[in-house]
Amino acid sequence: MRKKFIVLAAVIIGLFAYTKLMAKIGSGAPPPDAPLAQQADLIRVYKSERRMVLLKGDIPLSTYRISLGQAADDGPKQREGDEKTPEGRYEIDWRNPKSMAHLSLHISYPNLNDQRNAESHGFPPGGAIMIHGLPNGWGLFGNAHRLWDWTDGCIAVTNAEMRDIWASVPDHTPIDIMP
Repeated sequence: MRKKFIVLAAVIIGLFAYTKLMAKIGSGAPPPDAPLAQQADLIRVYKSERRMVLLKGDIPLSTYRISLGQAADDGPKQREGDEKTPEGRYEIDWRNPKSMAHLSLHISYPNLNDQRNAESHGFPPGGAIMIHGLPNGWGLFGNAHRLWDWTDGCIAVTNAEMRDIWASVPDHTPIDIMP
């Protein structure tokens, strides 16, 4: 019994160390921007359908199956740590090519209404809501990540999809996140 416990502890420590190391190594170089005609001017997220669509005008450019925050079905994000994905109109306001997940685009949550709502209830609103790929070093899980909602409120896609999204979504692209 003790030997099994030691092996299990070693595996857990090894996985933790691997994850931390891969987070420091990063995702590698981000892809170049897509041609202007292939760049989105709006992102729509349908939380209940676990679907994200990149649009140019009214024309869908790409559709992705997504994973969300672990409590995404419990309504919009209201405070830090609630593991909900926000709802409303935001924008992609910056990008991180060296994030702990494979590339990431920051969503401008919290807006003023989100801040006021959280603070009126005595909570910080939280932040760091991103569109991102899988944690660095775990890309081999690919589509399997969609079997459950596993983020803390972010929108997750596969690494290959994240490379496409990164190239197709310029900064300041609006994003509508719907229930």
